Amino acid sequence: MKILLNKLASQNEIADLVTVLDAHKLFFNVDQSSPVTTISVVGDPQVMTELKLENLEFVERIEPIKVSYKLVSREFRQDDTIVDVNGVKIGGDEPFITMAGPCSVETEAQIFECARIAAEGGAKILRGGAFKPRTSPYAFQGLEELGLKYMRKAADKYHLQVITEVMDEAHLDMVAHYTDIIQVGARNMQNFKLLQAIGKTKMPVALKRGIAGTIDEWLNAAEYIAAEGNMNIIFVERGIRTYETATRNTLDLSAVPVIQKLSHFPIIVDPSHGVGIREFIEPLALASEAVGASGMIVEIHPNPEQAWSDGQQTLNELEFKQMMKKLAVIEEAILKIKEI
Repeated sequence: MKILLNKLASQNEIADLVTVLDAHKLFFNVDQSSPVTTISVVGDPQVMTELKLENLEFVERIEPIKVSYKLVSREFRQDDTIVDVNGVKIGGDEPFITMAGPCSVETEAQIFECARIAAEGGAKILRGGAFKPRTSPYAFQGLEELGLKYMRKAADKYHLQVITEVMDEAHLDMVAHYTDIIQVGARNMQNFKLLQAIGKTKMPVALKRGIAGTIDEWLNAAEYIAAEGNMNIIFVERGIRTYETATRNTLDLSAVPVIQKLSHFPIIVDPSHGVGIREFIEPLALASEAVGASGMIVEIHPNPEQAWSDGQQTLNELEFKQMMKKLAVIEEAILKIKEI
């Protein structure tokens, strides 16, 4: 619900109300950006009913939060949530953030080389798969904990943060130990038990859109994480499966402004999985920044032709660095547009 206070509400009364809400373990957000203070509250309906907040003298009226993804919605919080990953800030008016690395961690030398390329190109976060969900059971499935160790060492050497995917609850503690952002892959978008477990970690989490997930389903999946108290969510648009066969997936760039309208959490784009073809990654990356995404996650490799997985959608060093230079130009143009 949204509690709209009257103009006579004092700061002491607002503070006392916040203390009560906190004591009853309710989620709340105070918005004083307009003349009328609004406090959005989400939690146990019985508790909220028993508090009888509508009887307080300084409460003007109470309105419901209509959507099912309450904590994730703009109705709950009007300003942008900035996800802070050890000083790397994602969302709002923060600079466009790039996450880059290989589809899978193959060897120690390979991930160190990827980290070097990522850092020199301007990326702030190293991506890589230690556990790899593959369509075929005979395909390379990842180095598991050894891959996590390699990636952590490489990221630390080049002053990068780490994002990697967790496949199931059994490996959550292990992945959380080595990483800075937990990634939920498309196949797990509606693995609700995993989402709840990740929510309890309070760690930054990148939630990829399911291969056939609607935006409403995606938002509600995020709500499972937020409902456990984790308000460090990053949406990742990675393309959806349509009838089109010319590309691996259909990258839905319209999801960026839609998510930004409906939710306060940031959204980034994955052009590598979104199109699945190397030559189309750069134009879609540029379009992602132009449409207002807070960042992107892209696959790079020292030698994509020899990559153990997804080499066809992976950029080499030259391609990545050229793309990053063009992204810098787009960012300058966007800043000028905002001044108009």
